[in-house]
Amino acid sequence: MTTRRLPRPDPSNPTFHVVLAVLALLLSCFAVFAAELPALTGRVVDNAGIIDAGTRAALTQKLADFETKGSDQIVVATIPSLGGEEIEPYANRLFRFWKLGQAKENNGVLLLVAKNDRKMRIEVGYGLEGTLTDLHTKLIIENDMVPAFRAGDFSGGISKAVDDMIMVLEGHPEELEARGQRNPADGSTPIDPIVAVFLILWATLFFGGLAMAFLPPMFGTKLSPGVYRWLGMTFRYGRGPGGSAGSSGWTTGSSGGGWSSGSSSGWSSGSSGGGFSGGGGSSGGGGSSGSW
Repeated sequence: MTTRRLPRPDPSNPTFHVVLAVLALLLSCFAVFAAELPALTGRVVDNAGIIDAGTRAALTQKLADFETKGSDQIVVATIPSLGGEEIEPYANRLFRFWKLGQAKENNGVLLLVAKNDRKMRIEVGYGLEGTLTDLHTKLIIENDMVPAFRAGDFSGGISKAVDDMIMVLEGHPEELEARGQRNPADGSTPIDPIVAVFLILWATLFFGGLAMAFLPPMFGTKLSPGVYRWLGMTFRYGRGPGGSAGSSGWTTGSSGGGWSSGSSSGWSSGSSGGGFSGGGGSSGGGGSSGSW
């Protein structure tokens, strides 16, 4: 039995450099997700230094009193930068890393501000998504935080956002909703890019399927009963070979494109020092994001 040697990579081959570039890109992506998260040192973690000392102390006391009353846990965090990561996955990672909220209740809330990226997000734990809804968090961001941040008042915007979150969680969302109707966001709300991509893909598949079902028989060349040639492709309809009932539609060639949807949400949560900690809660991505 002969052993075949693998060819040695040739640095002069352009493909070699393409492979290196792809590997470097993959490594950089992993580096982003492996970036170190800040420690949970209190109910207000102002690593970006945008909250004045008086507001920080008042917020800390207010959040402690609120948690004592009903066990819901709100934490405010500011960071200088997201390091190239989108704020949604970063906020979810940080929420899970800090384990905000009680383990069985998942009743934590994270208010995150990335100063240099000019982005903010309110991440809501599983257990509070029905109370502090995406609509509420969106109204809080657009009506409390964005105007204040644009005016340079970070402390005021964050403090007002916390007040409104507590108001909703205490069972009084009517004032926030009425205020949102009185003060709608400027202009039309842009569609989330992920939603837009989904809609485009869905429309392409849906209308493309309809087109492939009707256009080849109308405009293609008939090769045999139920078989048409159109745009360089062969479409088969009706019965399959041998008279057996075949699948209506056209032959697409490739099969087994199974997409693995494996739940890769398992962020390592780790313990955080500092004398204050979450209660073991988790989040599934509920909440809203914004920018100023």
